[in-house]
Amino acid sequence: MTILCAILSYLVGSIPTGYILYNLIEKKDIRRFGSQATGATNVLRLKGWKYAIPVALFDVLKGYLVVVFALRLLPDKRIALLCGFLAVLGHCFPVYIKFKGGKGIATAVGVYAALAPVQVLFSVGVFLAVVLLTKYVSLGSILAMFSYPFFLLIFKGDLGVIYLSFFIFCLIIFRHMGNIKRLVAGNERKLGERVT
Repeated sequence: MTILCAILSYLVGSIPTGYILYNLIEKKDIRRFGSQATGATNVLRLKGWKYAIPVALFDVLKGYLVVVFALRLLPDKRIALLCGFLAVLGHCFPVYIKFKGGKGIATAVGVYAALAPVQVLFSVGVFLAVVLLTKYVSLGSILAMFSYPFFLLIFKGDLGVIYLSFFIFCLIIFRHMGNIKRLVAGNERKLGERVT
């Protein structure tokens, strides 16, 4: 059962929501446009809020449901943590589209919402504050993920979730290396900038 849950978690996380939606609308591969990622931020830049919001919600739901089901079906919480990580990994490296997917933020939020929802609300607050101040979605995403384990510590959260958040943060930093380089160089796209 553990192995099955782990595999299913990766496969569910691998569902490339943005890729599917963009392909249905434009008959094109979203990975050839904008940031070349499949997540909601790239969909937002290419198609606007109308399409980005459902992509974000579905990607959050992927992480949330994987963890909830694992917590209910399996007695060991550590397996649920592993399933959460695999869902984020699947989102970033989806098997269905040759392992080139999104940046992992929305799915990580879903995982965290299932494990420690109060703390994730504070991290979402960090995201919103940074984006409002700087207009950089990537910077807000990175700092929100960075803040999450600290909020867990402040609120005496589960140590296993803290460890999970560290590994997810490392994965997200890896997926955002291009964004980080552009932020340092001063040419990262800001929220509201549309691309073709």
